[in-house]
Amino acid sequence: MRRFLPAFISFVILTLLLEFCVRQGVISDTLFPAPSTVIQTLQELKADFLTAFKETLINVLLGLAISIVSGSLTAFLFSLSDLLKRAILPFAIFFQTVPIIAIAPLLVIYFGFGAPTVIASSFIVSVFPIIANTLMGLESASESQRDLFRVYHASRLQTLIKLKLPSAYSYIYSGLKISAGLSIIGAIAGEFVGGGGLGAMIDSARTQQRVDIVFGALLLLSLMGLLFMGVLTGAHKLITWRRPFASSSQE
Repeated sequence: MRRFLPAFISFVILTLLLEFCVRQGVISDTLFPAPSTVIQTLQELKADFLTAFKETLINVLLGLAISIVSGSLTAFLFSLSDLLKRAILPFAIFFQTVPIIAIAPLLVIYFGFGAPTVIASSFIVSVFPIIANTLMGLESASESQRDLFRVYHASRLQTLIKLKLPSAYSYIYSGLKISAGLSIIGAIAGEFVGGGGLGAMIDSARTQQRVDIVFGALLLLSLMGLLFMGVLTGAHKLITWRRPFASSSQE
């Protein structure tokens, strides 16, 4: 509670200040709706927001899951083969440097409208941090540790599982946190062109000049991101809490 209390107090103060400024006409409600208006809109369109939230959440989870599996496997292969890393890694970097909003129309052509385009967009945006961070972690083992495994004639697979993978944990965790946020961004970009979810609600509200709907969708997206961060943080604390017990039992 002590960690989150300053942020909560700041959020409450900013919300009340924005409400006061909008009510007094200091800020136009056509640019920034009052927080009470956003809450009222969320209540009035509760069914639409809930349906869109679920659709976006499912697509984000699927895109992130594909990124985690394929990105981790790709990083493992790169760590086992330097030739493969030099041959494929530049293409992964290319997809990371090209803006997803420029690729999204092509995804509609390839996958059609709907969930496949959104999932592919989420995957493309979120896969590179997993590859890069996992690969960096796998290569973080010291040379003396690698020499020790060579002395005992450990195979590449044994070195990967027993040396490189444990030392890469903190890097993998950092990559997951980055990719979790990027997967939401990629999904929304895909929904702008592929339709469905909160992205389609934002795009529709833009044409209607309904900033209250836009802010309501942004609030739900923020809650989705906080949910992801909370789950990852909880899993990280659980793993790091169990590690000392596992190591002590082995001793």
